[in-house]
Amino acid sequence: MSKPKITATRAVRFLRDHRVPFTLHRYQYEIQGGTEAAARELEIDEHLVVKTLVFEDDAGNPFLILMHGDKNVSTKAMARFLGVKKVSPCDPKKAHAYTGYMVGGISPFGTRKSLKIYVEESILRLPSICINAGARGLLAELAPADIAPVLNFIPVNAGIS
Repeated sequence: MSKPKITATRAVRFLRDHRVPFTLHRYQYEIQGGTEAAARELEIDEHLVVKTLVFEDDAGNPFLILMHGDKNVSTKAMARFLGVKKVSPCDPKKAHAYTGYMVGGISPFGTRKSLKIYVEESILRLPSICINAGARGLLAELAPADIAPVLNFIPVNAGIS
């Protein structure tokens, strides 16, 4: 019997190239299902499923925010943190252009363009998270401490329920 083929997305190659320990989990992707669907299928707490969101500031500068699946981003808090008037989510076409990934499969690893990455600070205290591995229906389980040296993210407090 042969081993199941591992999906070699840019994100998976990035994690391997940087020797980040991870385990891949596949699930049935649902359009508009988000982290709730992933958590349900994998039978884990949605708080541990981390979404990668693409935003822009009022000058059109793109950036990523890593946020708990059960939280939203306070755009006011992010704008205040960045010292800009406003921030807003990118439309899917722009998000794809910046990252090389389709919405629903955006990963912070191996993005097409180098982007600043902000992470909700409480994510860093978790022992393990599941985060998109570069394709819809594919998550990488890993320790936030293992990715901190390779992503150079900036902690923020911008999560709201």
